[in-house]
Amino acid sequence: MGRTYIVEESVGQYLSNVNLQGKDFVSGLLIGQCSSQKDYVILAARTPPNEEQNENLKHPKAKLDNLDEEWATVHANQVSRMLPGGLLVLGVFIITTLEMANDFQNALRRLVFAVEKSMNKKRLWNFTEEEVSERVTLHICSSTKKIFCRTYDIHDPKSSAKPADWKYQNGLSASWLSLECTVHINIHIPLSATSVSYTLEKNTKNGLARWAKQIENGVYLINGQVKDEDCDLLEGQKKSSRGNAQATNHSFDVRVLTQLLLNSDHRSTATVQICSGSVNLKGAVKCRAYLHSNKPKVKDAVQAVKRDILNTVADRCEMLFEDLLLNEDSEKEFHILPHRVFVPVPGSTVMLCDYKFGDESAEEIRAHFIEMLDHMIQIEDLEIAEEINTV
Repeated sequence: MGRTYIVEESVGQYLSNVNLQGKDFVSGLLIGQCSSQKDYVILAARTPPNEEQNENLKHPKAKLDNLDEEWATVHANQVSRMLPGGLLVLGVFIITTLEMANDFQNALRRLVFAVEKSMNKKRLWNFTEEEVSERVTLHICSSTKKIFCRTYDIHDPKSSAKPADWKYQNGLSASWLSLECTVHINIHIPLSATSVSYTLEKNTKNGLARWAKQIENGVYLINGQVKDEDCDLLEGQKKSSRGNAQATNHSFDVRVLTQLLLNSDHRSTATVQICSGSVNLKGAVKCRAYLHSNKPKVKDAVQAVKRDILNTVADRCEMLFEDLLLNEDSEKEFHILPHRVFVPVPGSTVMLCDYKFGDESAEEIRAHFIEMLDHMIQIEDLEIAEEINTV
Protein backbone atom coordinates (compact mmCIF):
# COMPACT_ATOMS: atom_id res chain seq x y z
CA MET A 1 0.00 0.00 0.00
CA GLY A 2 1.52 3.30 -1.09
CA ARG A 3 1.27 6.70 0.58
CA THR A 4 -1.84 8.83 0.32
CA TYR A 5 -1.68 12.48 -0.65
CA ILE A 6 -4.61 14.62 0.48
CA VAL A 7 -4.65 17.58 -1.87
CA GLU A 8 -6.48 20.89 -1.65
CA GLU A 9 -8.97 21.15 -4.52
CA SER A 10 -7.55 24.52 -5.56
CA VAL A 11 -4.24 22.73 -6.31
CA GLY A 12 -6.07 20.50 -8.78
CA GLN A 13 -7.65 23.55 -10.38
CA TYR A 14 -4.26 25.22 -10.63
CA LEU A 15 -2.64 22.19 -12.26
CA SER A 16 -5.46 21.83 -14.78
CA ASN A 17 -5.12 25.51 -15.73
CA VAL A 18 -1.36 25.44 -16.36
CA ASN A 19 -0.76 26.52 -19.93
CA LEU A 20 2.11 24.83 -21.73
CA GLN A 21 2.32 27.88 -24.02
CA GLY A 22 3.66 25.85 -26.92
CA LYS A 23 6.18 23.92 -24.82
CA ASP A 24 6.29 20.17 -24.55
CA PHE A 25 6.32 20.20 -20.76
CA VAL A 26 6.18 22.36 -17.63
CA SER A 27 7.56 21.37 -14.23
CA GLY A 28 7.10 22.67 -10.72
CA LEU A 29 7.00 22.00 -6.98
CA LEU A 30 4.43 20.50 -4.62
CA ILE A 31 4.30 22.07 -1.16
CA GLY A 32 2.73 20.76 2.02
CA GLN A 33 3.32 18.65 5.11
CA CYS A 34 4.28 15.05 5.83
CA SER A 35 2.69 12.93 8.52
CA SER A 36 3.11 9.29 9.45
CA GLN A 37 -0.09 8.19 7.72
CA LYS A 38 -0.61 10.64 4.87
CA ASP A 39 0.77 13.83 3.35
CA TYR A 40 -1.10 17.09 2.78
CA VAL A 41 -0.57 19.23 -0.32
CA ILE A 42 -1.73 22.83 -0.10
CA LEU A 43 0.15 24.49 -2.97
CA ALA A 44 1.66 23.78 -6.38
CA ALA A 45 4.08 26.27 -7.92
CA ARG A 46 5.33 26.15 -11.50
CA THR A 47 9.06 26.72 -11.95
CA PRO A 48 9.46 30.05 -13.77
CA PRO A 49 11.04 29.94 -17.23
CA ASN A 50 14.77 30.36 -17.44
CA GLU A 51 15.23 33.51 -19.49
CA GLU A 52 18.66 32.37 -20.66
CA GLN A 53 17.16 29.26 -22.22
CA ASN A 54 14.08 30.78 -23.82
CA GLU A 55 15.64 30.55 -27.26
CA ASN A 56 16.30 26.83 -26.86
CA LEU A 57 12.74 26.22 -25.73
CA LYS A 58 11.40 27.58 -28.99
CA HIS A 59 12.75 24.59 -30.85
CA PRO A 60 10.35 21.64 -31.17
CA LYS A 61 10.93 18.16 -29.78
CA ALA A 62 12.50 19.40 -26.53
CA LYS A 63 12.84 16.15 -24.65
CA LEU A 64 12.42 15.57 -20.95
CA ASP A 65 16.03 14.43 -20.86
CA ASN A 66 16.87 18.10 -21.39
CA LEU A 67 14.94 19.21 -18.31
CA ASP A 68 17.04 21.86 -16.57
CA GLU A 69 17.56 20.27 -13.16
CA GLU A 70 19.91 23.04 -12.04
CA TRP A 71 17.30 25.72 -12.69
CA ALA A 72 14.63 23.63 -10.95
CA THR A 73 16.83 23.29 -7.86
CA VAL A 74 17.44 27.06 -7.82
CA HIS A 75 13.67 27.51 -7.75
CA ALA A 76 13.30 24.87 -5.02
CA ASN A 77 15.91 26.59 -2.85
CA GLN A 78 14.16 29.93 -3.27
CA VAL A 79 10.77 28.44 -2.41
CA SER A 80 12.13 26.51 0.59
CA ARG A 81 13.15 29.88 2.11
CA MET A 82 9.51 30.91 1.88
CA LEU A 83 8.17 27.96 3.88
CA PRO A 84 7.55 28.37 7.62
CA GLY A 85 8.12 25.52 10.04
CA GLY A 86 6.11 22.39 9.33
CA LEU A 87 5.94 22.89 5.56
CA LEU A 88 8.23 21.26 3.01
CA VAL A 89 8.73 20.82 -0.69
CA LEU A 90 7.02 17.41 -0.85
CA GLY A 91 8.01 16.66 -4.41
CA VAL A 92 7.73 17.72 -8.02
CA PHE A 93 5.22 17.67 -10.85
CA ILE A 94 5.50 17.61 -14.63
CA ILE A 95 2.73 18.39 -17.09
CA THR A 96 3.44 17.09 -20.59
CA THR A 97 1.84 16.87 -23.98
CA LEU A 98 0.33 13.55 -25.02
CA GLU A 99 3.29 12.85 -27.28
CA MET A 100 5.66 12.86 -24.32
CA ALA A 101 3.45 10.97 -21.92
CA ASN A 102 5.69 7.89 -21.91
CA ASP A 103 8.98 9.66 -21.31
CA PHE A 104 8.38 11.31 -17.98
CA GLN A 105 9.42 8.81 -15.29
CA ASN A 106 13.22 9.03 -15.55
CA ALA A 107 13.06 12.81 -15.68
CA LEU A 108 10.87 12.95 -12.57
CA ARG A 109 13.16 10.61 -10.68
CA ARG A 110 16.25 12.69 -11.43
CA LEU A 111 14.43 15.88 -10.61
CA VAL A 112 13.03 14.85 -7.22
CA PHE A 113 16.43 13.59 -6.02
CA ALA A 114 18.24 16.69 -7.32
CA VAL A 115 15.79 19.02 -5.58
CA GLU A 116 16.01 17.23 -2.23
CA LYS A 117 19.81 16.98 -2.33
CA SER A 118 20.17 20.67 -3.06
CA MET A 119 17.84 21.78 -0.26
CA ASN A 120 19.40 19.41 2.27
CA LYS A 121 22.84 21.02 1.90
CA LYS A 122 21.63 24.24 3.48
CA ARG A 123 19.79 22.87 6.52
CA LEU A 124 21.06 23.26 10.07
CA TRP A 125 19.00 20.24 11.11
CA ASN A 126 18.62 16.63 10.06
CA PHE A 127 15.57 14.50 9.46
CA THR A 128 14.86 11.98 12.22
CA GLU A 129 14.66 8.26 11.58
CA GLU A 130 10.94 8.33 12.34
CA GLU A 131 10.14 10.89 9.67
CA VAL A 132 8.73 10.10 6.27
CA SER A 133 11.54 9.77 3.72
CA GLU A 134 9.35 9.45 0.63
CA ARG A 135 8.87 12.31 -1.81
CA VAL A 136 6.20 12.47 -4.45
CA THR A 137 6.40 12.77 -8.24
CA LEU A 138 3.29 13.69 -10.17
CA HIS A 139 2.81 13.46 -13.92
CA ILE A 140 -0.20 14.94 -15.68
CA CYS A 141 -0.98 14.62 -19.38
CA SER A 142 -2.28 17.99 -20.61
CA SER A 143 -4.58 16.33 -23.15
CA THR A 144 -6.11 13.41 -21.25
CA LYS A 145 -5.67 14.91 -17.71
CA LYS A 146 -4.58 11.44 -16.62
CA ILE A 147 -2.52 11.42 -13.43
CA PHE A 148 0.43 9.23 -12.46
CA CYS A 149 1.45 9.61 -8.81
CA ARG A 150 4.52 7.83 -7.45
CA THR A 151 6.98 8.19 -4.58
CA TYR A 152 10.72 7.63 -4.07
CA ASP A 153 12.70 7.12 -0.89
CA ILE A 154 15.07 10.08 -0.88
CA HIS A 155 17.44 8.29 1.51
CA ASP A 156 17.96 5.52 -1.03
CA PRO A 157 19.15 6.68 -4.47
CA LYS A 158 18.52 3.17 -5.83
CA SER A 159 14.91 3.03 -4.62
CA SER A 160 12.19 2.07 -7.05
CA ALA A 161 9.04 4.06 -7.68
CA LYS A 162 6.04 3.17 -5.53
CA PRO A 163 2.45 3.95 -6.55
CA ALA A 164 0.66 6.53 -4.41
CA ASP A 165 -2.91 7.80 -4.09
CA TRP A 166 -3.67 11.40 -5.07
CA LYS A 167 -6.97 12.52 -3.52
CA TYR A 168 -8.55 15.97 -3.70
CA GLN A 169 -10.32 17.42 -0.68
CA ASN A 170 -12.21 20.66 -0.29
CA GLY A 171 -11.34 22.89 2.68
CA LEU A 172 -7.96 21.33 3.43
CA SER A 173 -6.31 24.75 3.50
CA ALA A 174 -8.40 25.79 6.50
CA SER A 175 -7.50 22.78 8.67
CA TRP A 176 -4.29 24.09 10.18
CA LEU A 177 -2.96 25.09 13.58
CA SER A 178 -0.50 27.98 13.84
CA LEU A 179 2.37 28.38 16.29
CA GLU A 180 4.09 31.71 16.82
CA CYS A 181 7.35 32.44 18.58
CA THR A 182 9.71 35.41 19.00
CA VAL A 183 13.32 34.43 19.62
CA HIS A 184 15.85 36.99 20.82
CA ILE A 185 19.22 35.94 19.49
CA ASN A 186 22.69 37.07 20.47
CA ILE A 187 25.12 34.78 18.68
CA HIS A 188 28.87 35.42 18.98
CA ILE A 189 30.91 33.85 16.18
CA PRO A 190 34.74 34.04 16.29
CA LEU A 191 36.57 34.44 13.00
CA SER A 192 39.48 32.04 12.72
CA ALA A 193 42.92 33.59 12.28
CA THR A 194 44.68 30.26 11.75
CA SER A 195 43.09 29.38 8.43
CA VAL A 196 43.07 32.01 5.71
CA SER A 197 40.90 29.74 3.57
CA TYR A 198 38.01 30.19 6.01
CA THR A 199 35.77 32.90 4.62
CA LEU A 200 33.30 34.97 6.61
CA GLU A 201 30.53 32.77 5.26
CA LYS A 202 32.21 29.52 6.35
CA ASN A 203 32.95 30.88 9.82
CA THR A 204 29.38 32.02 10.21
CA LYS A 205 27.99 28.66 9.14
CA ASN A 206 30.18 26.91 11.71
CA GLY A 207 29.02 29.34 14.38
CA LEU A 208 25.38 28.80 13.45
CA ALA A 209 25.88 25.05 13.68
CA ARG A 210 27.01 25.45 17.29
CA TRP A 211 24.06 27.72 18.04
CA ALA A 212 21.71 25.22 16.40
CA LYS A 213 22.56 22.70 19.11
CA GLN A 214 21.28 25.13 21.74
CA ILE A 215 18.02 25.52 19.84
CA GLU A 216 17.69 21.75 19.48
CA ASN A 217 18.29 21.23 23.21
CA GLY A 218 16.13 24.13 24.38
CA VAL A 219 13.00 23.90 26.51
CA TYR A 220 9.81 24.84 24.65
CA LEU A 221 6.80 26.27 26.45
CA ILE A 222 3.47 26.10 24.61
CA ASN A 223 1.01 28.69 25.93
CA GLY A 224 3.27 28.98 28.97
CA GLN A 225 3.40 25.27 29.74
CA VAL A 226 5.94 22.50 29.29
CA LYS A 227 4.02 19.51 27.94
CA ASP A 228 4.95 15.89 27.45
CA GLU A 229 6.16 15.44 23.86
CA ASP A 230 3.80 12.53 23.23
CA CYS A 231 0.80 14.48 24.49
CA ASP A 232 -1.94 15.51 22.05
CA LEU A 233 -1.35 19.18 21.19
CA LEU A 234 -5.11 19.81 21.26
CA GLU A 235 -5.67 18.06 24.57
CA GLY A 236 -8.18 20.02 26.59
CA GLN A 237 -9.23 22.17 23.64
CA LYS A 238 -12.90 22.83 22.97
CA LYS A 239 -14.70 20.00 21.22
CA SER A 240 -17.22 20.38 18.43
CA SER A 241 -20.56 18.58 18.29
CA ARG A 242 -18.85 15.84 16.28
CA GLY A 243 -16.32 15.28 19.05
CA ASN A 244 -13.40 16.75 17.10
CA ALA A 245 -11.31 19.62 18.35
CA GLN A 246 -12.23 22.89 16.64
CA ALA A 247 -8.69 23.37 15.44
CA THR A 248 -9.10 25.65 12.45
CA ASN A 249 -8.49 28.94 14.27
CA HIS A 250 -6.21 27.74 17.07
CA SER A 251 -3.00 29.67 17.49
CA PHE A 252 -0.34 28.72 20.01
CA ASP A 253 2.25 30.96 21.62
CA VAL A 254 5.66 29.32 21.98
CA ARG A 255 8.57 30.42 24.16
CA VAL A 256 12.09 29.01 23.99
CA LEU A 257 14.47 28.64 26.92
CA THR A 258 17.99 27.84 25.74
CA GLN A 259 20.07 28.58 28.83
CA LEU A 260 22.05 25.48 29.84
CA LEU A 261 21.87 24.54 33.52
CA LEU A 262 24.97 22.76 34.85
CA ASN A 263 25.02 20.81 38.08
CA SER A 264 28.06 20.24 40.25
CA ASP A 265 28.76 16.86 38.66
CA HIS A 266 28.87 18.21 35.13
CA ARG A 267 32.06 19.68 33.71
CA SER A 268 32.08 21.98 30.70
CA THR A 269 35.05 22.40 28.38
CA ALA A 270 36.34 25.53 26.75
CA THR A 271 38.26 25.92 23.51
CA VAL A 272 41.00 28.50 23.07
CA GLN A 273 41.02 29.86 19.55
CA ILE A 274 43.18 32.47 17.85
CA CYS A 275 40.81 34.94 16.20
CA SER A 276 41.13 37.77 13.73
CA GLY A 277 37.77 39.19 14.73
CA SER A 278 34.21 38.14 15.41
CA VAL A 279 30.66 38.41 14.13
CA ASN A 280 27.71 39.10 16.38
CA LEU A 281 24.18 38.30 15.32
CA LYS A 282 21.60 40.18 17.37
CA GLY A 283 17.89 40.74 17.07
CA ALA A 284 14.35 39.55 17.60
CA VAL A 285 13.32 36.87 15.13
CA LYS A 286 9.65 36.28 14.37
CA CYS A 287 8.96 32.60 13.82
CA ARG A 288 5.88 30.72 12.69
CA ALA A 289 5.00 27.10 12.13
CA TYR A 290 1.92 25.22 10.96
CA LEU A 291 0.53 21.78 11.67
CA HIS A 292 -2.40 20.02 10.10
CA SER A 293 -5.13 19.60 12.71
CA ASN A 294 -5.34 15.80 12.38
CA LYS A 295 -4.18 14.63 15.84
CA PRO A 296 -0.91 16.58 16.10
CA LYS A 297 1.45 15.77 18.97
CA VAL A 298 3.37 18.24 21.10
CA LYS A 299 6.63 16.86 19.68
CA ASP A 300 5.41 17.71 16.16
CA ALA A 301 4.76 21.30 17.22
CA VAL A 302 8.13 21.69 18.93
CA GLN A 303 9.96 20.21 15.95
CA ALA A 304 8.18 22.54 13.51
CA VAL A 305 9.05 25.61 15.60
CA LYS A 306 12.68 24.52 16.03
CA ARG A 307 13.13 24.14 12.32
CA ASP A 308 11.57 27.49 11.56
CA ILE A 309 13.96 29.19 13.99
CA LEU A 310 16.98 27.48 12.44
CA ASN A 311 15.81 28.01 8.86
CA THR A 312 14.96 31.68 9.12
CA VAL A 313 18.25 32.68 10.78
CA ALA A 314 20.36 30.61 8.37
CA ASP A 315 18.41 31.88 5.35
CA ARG A 316 18.86 35.51 6.35
CA CYS A 317 22.60 35.09 6.80
CA GLU A 318 22.86 33.38 3.43
CA MET A 319 20.90 36.19 1.79
CA LEU A 320 23.13 38.79 3.42
CA PHE A 321 26.28 37.12 2.07
CA GLU A 322 24.71 36.95 -1.39
CA ASP A 323 23.92 40.68 -1.14
CA LEU A 324 27.46 41.50 0.03
CA LEU A 325 28.95 39.62 -2.92
CA LEU A 326 26.70 41.44 -5.36
CA ASN A 327 27.27 44.90 -3.90
CA GLU A 328 30.85 44.46 -2.63
CA ASP A 329 29.88 46.27 0.55
CA SER A 330 31.58 44.17 3.23
CA GLU A 331 33.58 46.97 4.90
CA LYS A 332 30.64 48.29 6.93
CA GLU A 333 30.72 47.57 10.65
CA PHE A 334 27.00 46.80 10.86
CA HIS A 335 24.70 45.10 8.38
CA ILE A 336 20.94 44.81 8.66
CA LEU A 337 19.64 41.33 8.03
CA PRO A 338 16.50 41.24 5.87
CA HIS A 339 13.13 41.55 7.57
CA ARG A 340 10.62 38.72 7.36
CA VAL A 341 7.44 39.33 5.38
CA PHE A 342 4.42 37.03 5.60
CA VAL A 343 1.67 36.52 3.06
CA PRO A 344 -1.33 34.14 3.13
CA VAL A 345 -1.61 31.19 0.78
CA PRO A 346 -4.62 32.12 -1.39
CA GLY A 347 -7.77 30.80 0.29
CA SER A 348 -5.85 29.44 3.28
CA THR A 349 -5.13 30.20 6.93
CA VAL A 350 -1.49 29.27 6.28
CA MET A 351 1.02 32.05 5.61
CA LEU A 352 4.25 31.78 3.66
CA CYS A 353 7.13 34.22 3.96
CA ASP A 354 9.82 36.12 2.11
CA TYR A 355 12.57 38.52 3.14
CA LYS A 356 12.90 42.25 2.56
CA PHE A 357 16.06 44.33 2.64
CA GLY A 358 15.59 47.92 3.73
CA ASP A 359 15.81 49.40 0.24
CA GLU A 360 13.33 46.97 -1.35
CA SER A 361 9.79 48.14 -2.03
CA ALA A 362 6.60 46.27 -1.22
CA GLU A 363 5.98 45.93 -4.95
CA GLU A 364 9.35 44.18 -5.42
CA ILE A 365 8.47 41.71 -2.66
CA ARG A 366 5.05 41.14 -4.18
CA ALA A 367 6.62 40.51 -7.60
CA HIS A 368 9.03 37.96 -6.10
CA PHE A 369 6.16 36.12 -4.40
CA ILE A 370 4.30 35.94 -7.71
CA GLU A 371 7.38 34.79 -9.64
CA MET A 372 8.32 32.05 -7.16
CA LEU A 373 4.83 30.77 -6.29
CA ASP A 374 2.95 31.55 -9.52
CA HIS A 375 -0.05 32.82 -7.54
CA MET A 376 -1.48 36.34 -7.44
CA ILE A 377 -0.57 38.31 -4.29
CA GLN A 378 -1.93 41.72 -3.28
CA ILE A 379 0.31 44.33 -1.67
CA GLU A 380 -2.20 44.77 1.15
CA ASP A 381 -1.73 41.08 2.01
CA LEU A 382 1.93 41.61 2.91
CA GLU A 383 2.58 41.47 6.64
CA ILE A 384 6.01 42.80 7.57
CA ALA A 385 7.37 41.51 10.89
CA GLU A 386 9.18 44.54 12.30
CA GLU A 387 12.57 43.28 13.37
CA ILE A 388 15.93 44.94 13.80
CA ASN A 389 18.60 42.34 13.11
CA THR A 390 22.25 43.17 12.64
CA VAL A 391 25.38 41.24 11.86
